[in-house]
Amino acid sequence: MTFPLQCSALRKNGHVVIKTRPCKIIDMSTSKTGKHGHAKVNLVATDIFTGRKYEDLSPSTHNMDVPIITRMEYTLIDIEMNTNDEVKGRGFLSLMTEDGTMKEDVKVPDSEIGDKIIADFEQGLELMVTVVSAMGEEHAMSHKEAPKGNN
Repeated sequence: MTFPLQCSALRKNGHVVIKTRPCKIIDMSTSKTGKHGHAKVNLVATDIFTGRKYEDLSPSTHNMDVPIITRMEYTLIDIEMNTNDEVKGRGFLSLMTEDGTMKEDVKVPDSEIGDKIIADFEQGLELMVTVVSAMGEEHAMSHKEAPKGNN
């Protein structure tokens, strides 16, 4: 899901869609209008899920898509490890919302974050996992120990 926004209204640390990927703007500059045209906005942004860097140059009066990003916190119930050697990847997190609904379609990240979630879970810590979703994609982005004494 996205919404249009004029290039000139975009800001550093805001979000934008570049090459169909949701990105966070890390740098932007505006060139002055030339003899024949519009001011241009040069955007440098990183993919919010992969960290890959993207650049885009667009007239300041044109609209660009801005992704709608949601961030939800879930309680980690279990980690389903992938035991099938033919299927690459780690498996899925079993997460629970505040109202007790189960969510089991978020993959264990193939990164240091995933390693840390697995290590902390195996130590018996009760964890809260933050899941960021944008444009139909969901990724576990961080985790922390659940506050004690809520139950």
